[in-house]
Amino acid sequence: MRKRTAALVLAAIGAAVLALPIFAATPKLAGTVGPGFTISMKKPTKAGKYTLVISDKSSIHNFRLKGPGVNVATSVPATGSKTFKITLKKGKYTFLCDPHPTSMVGKFTIK
Repeated sequence: MRKRTAALVLAAIGAAVLALPIFAATPKLAGTVGPGFTISMKKPTKAGKYTLVISDKSSIHNFRLKGPGVNVATSVPATGSKTFKITLKKGKYTFLCDPHPTSMVGKFTIK
């Protein structure tokens, strides 16, 4: 009886360990564009999967993030919240407003 109980306990522990990655939360990144001529983003430093949540507060701007394997954007007339699932790899990334790319821009690097 003890062997069977021990085997069941070990099996349950093994199943729990294998299930841990399923329950790991995807890190969130926040970006904001507007109001006015402002754009910002929490700048990550590590490669990996992220949930990017953009708060678009102006109908004359958008928020675009582009870099290795990533090119996501909100639309210019739309406002509100928009969520993207992204995977960041090593390299250089730029976030910007498409209508105002020289004055509303930020950059970060994943090493």
